[in-house]
Amino acid sequence: MQKKLIVIGGGAAGFFCAVNAARMNPQLKVVLLEKSNKLLSKVKVSGGGRCNTTNACTEISDLVKKYPRGEQFLKKAFHRFSTKDTVAWFSARGVELHAEADGRMFPVTNDSQTIINCLLQEADSCKVEVKMQCEVKSIESAADGFKIHTSGDTLIEADFVCVACGGFPKSAMFQWLKATGHQIHDPVPSLFTFNIPHHPVTALMGLSVPDASVKISGTKLKESGPLLITHWGLSGPVVLRLSAWGARELAEMDYEFNILVNWLGHTNEADLRNEWAGYREQYAAQKIANRNPFGLPSRLWVFLLEQSGVTEDTRWAELKSREQNKLIQLLTVFPFSVKGKTTFKEEFVTCGGVVLTEINPQTMESKLVPNLYFAGEVMDVDGITGGFNFQHAWTSGWIAADSIASK
Repeated sequence: MQKKLIVIGGGAAGFFCAVNAARMNPQLKVVLLEKSNKLLSKVKVSGGGRCNTTNACTEISDLVKKYPRGEQFLKKAFHRFSTKDTVAWFSARGVELHAEADGRMFPVTNDSQTIINCLLQEADSCKVEVKMQCEVKSIESAADGFKIHTSGDTLIEADFVCVACGGFPKSAMFQWLKATGHQIHDPVPSLFTFNIPHHPVTALMGLSVPDASVKISGTKLKESGPLLITHWGLSGPVVLRLSAWGARELAEMDYEFNILVNWLGHTNEADLRNEWAGYREQYAAQKIANRNPFGLPSRLWVFLLEQSGVTEDTRWAELKSREQNKLIQLLTVFPFSVKGKTTFKEEFVTCGGVVLTEINPQTMESKLVPNLYFAGEVMDVDGITGGFNFQHAWTSGWIAADSIASK
């Protein structure tokens, strides 16, 4: 009798499980169920349509530190399939990846469709059956496998099930998984931007600072990196990383909190005060508005001068001590009140999901229900930006496939 694997979810983790299981065990019948009419939708939009496929970080001890939740679990998983394995897997199928200076890796075509085409061709050549607009309503354990009830009152029987449906924004949407006996960590958003309504800084939308640091007041949360000013507030890698590390804490604050921005990154207020006399002497006769020694975008520099009460005609040598103190302070400790967040629906990542203590990291198999597996974001694992969430999808999908194919 031919055994059957049902993979629930047509995203990165689901496809990777399906195609690898089918290739590793050609005797296995693999069916992939996707509830929408789109396959690999997050792959399509990731990295601005280029698909940030993985990251050049190869040391497992460094790699696991990119995941606010799941570090210990992933330490074991990455020993089985890591970033180098992802690069090799795609390379073997004619898709080369290249690394950018910050470690993010993209297909050399810089087109997410390259990754999508590779996975679709692999599914085709491995005879994976794909069913679209097929939503799973419940998974029922039977003596000889599983009965899967889907939309349209269809019943599908299977020997193995891999749940790779991604994260859900609300706890109630996990009910069909709770019915299998699994606990769910309540989901909250991760990877979101900070809204700063009605603040004059938003007039500078589109400006970016390559190395700023942002601290959330009253917490230990602090990150450094590129900061982007948007028409609703602040974004960029530094803010997205901070939102990932602080996902649960910021949810408890109902997304109302204060932040301190250091536009100069790692130069603190005391260091800047020590350096300031040198700037005054060096640029004494020059207008301060025209001579910005910090490499900040000129519009941001003028904004900071205005906020400090410095007129554009003021020369460095004429700067009054009160204005100087204010400028030094705003360069290194600029306070903002955050009220709300903005998440990108297509790239939405949740913190939360199936509790990791109920899953075997060496196989991705449920410890409660034999032959039930999990892959990707449905588990309580999430990474910061930079290709880390996709790497977890490939890793967990491959491990689940390997375990299922060998049974």
